[in-house]
Parts: sequence; structure tokens; C-alpha cells
Amino acid sequence: MTRPQVVSRAAWRAALTDFREDEKAATRARDALNARRRRLPITALERDYVFGSPGGALHFADLFDDKPQLIVYHNMLAPGSDHICRGCSLFADQIGNLAHLGARRTSFAMVSRATVPEIARVKARLGWSFPWYSSHGGSFHEDFVGSLGPASFGLSVFLREDDRIFQTYFTSGRGVEYVGGAFSLLDLTLWGRQEAWEDSPEGWPQEPTHSWERLHDEYGS
Repeated sequence: MTRPQVVSRAAWRAALTDFREDEKAATRARDALNARRRRLPITALERDYVFGSPGGALHFADLFDDKPQLIVYHNMLAPGSDHICRGCSLFADQIGNLAHLGARRTSFAMVSRATVPEIARVKARLGWSFPWYSSHGGSFHEDFVGSLGPASFGLSVFLREDDRIFQTYFTSGRGVEYVGGAFSLLDLTLWGRQEAWEDSPEGWPQEPTHSWERLHDEYGS
């Protein structure tokens, strides 16, 4: 397998310094993009939604947990299906302690069309403890994912002011990658994500996109 040129420590530091100038420019460009996102117009929800939970039915406002902001991940888990999406699970595995979000007046919840017992089985198997609610029987998924394109998963952000709720943002596809840590950490390594679409030197280990992803209890099986 080929590898980059091996140079002296001084030459490596010089190349790294040159690269980091461009890296910092990309960071500043993302800062500017984030600033634009904060200035996007918002849209008011015109109806309430009811969700299933282990403790009973909840209204949409309850998902905010007394915080003004709410991030919702739209998980693909469907009612009556045994399929657990590997991509959604990779995202879910990287959800950390939500107290850090709470400290910035923000809550997090996952929502799926699957029923409460179906969600509970997946949570128990994979050891997840974050809030995950069922929109089974309602139009929440169709209204906030299906209406915005062909995506079957995604991430929405909402703002609550008294009795009014607004949607401020939505993303799907690769827009969700930056929320989790695995892709961001792999991007820092020599081999990157090791997927076929990446621009890497010939001979780098690469596999078809997403082909390596497993539920975390399936690696090595």
C-alpha cells in the first residue's frame, strides 16, 4: 500500500502549517454559514402533534422539556419492520450527555413512526437512554420529512415561544454527519472515511459508501 512522502519533522511542520491556513479558512467559512443559518426565516406550526411514550401520550410542547429550543432526529424505524437503519443507529450511538445541550436551553428527542414497544426493544438492545418518541398514527414524519424532499430521515430544529412553536431548520443526508463524532474524527485521519467517493491516493483502503456500517453489536460478526 502506498503512503505519503516521509519527510523530516521540520518539513512536516512546514507542510502542516501551510495546510492549517486553508483549514482555518474553511472553519471561518463554516462560521459564516452558521451565522446565515441563525438568520434564516422561521415558520410557525399550524397544528399540534401527539406522540407516544412509555409514560403515555405527549403533546409536541412536552418534548421541549421546559426548554425554548428542541432538536429532533427523525429516525427511520418504521412500524411493523425488523429493519434497524445502520445510519440512524450510527448517529444515535454518538449522542452524548444531553445535560450540555440543556445548559444552552436546548432539548433533544428522537422520533419514529414505529410504535412505543418497537422503539423500546431497539433502545434496550442498543443501550440507548435518550428520549425517543413514537409518531405512529400521525402525520409528523410526513409533514416534516416527506414534505421537504425524498429523504426518509433528517434533523429538525424548533423554537417554542409561549404557546407557539416554530420550525427554524431542517437537514438530511450528509447534513446530519457533522452532528455525530465518528465521521468528523475519521476525516482527521490519514485514510479518512475509507469510502470509495473520497479523493484519496491510489492504494488507500476504500470500500463502497456506507458498506462498512453495522449496528454496534454487529461489528466482528
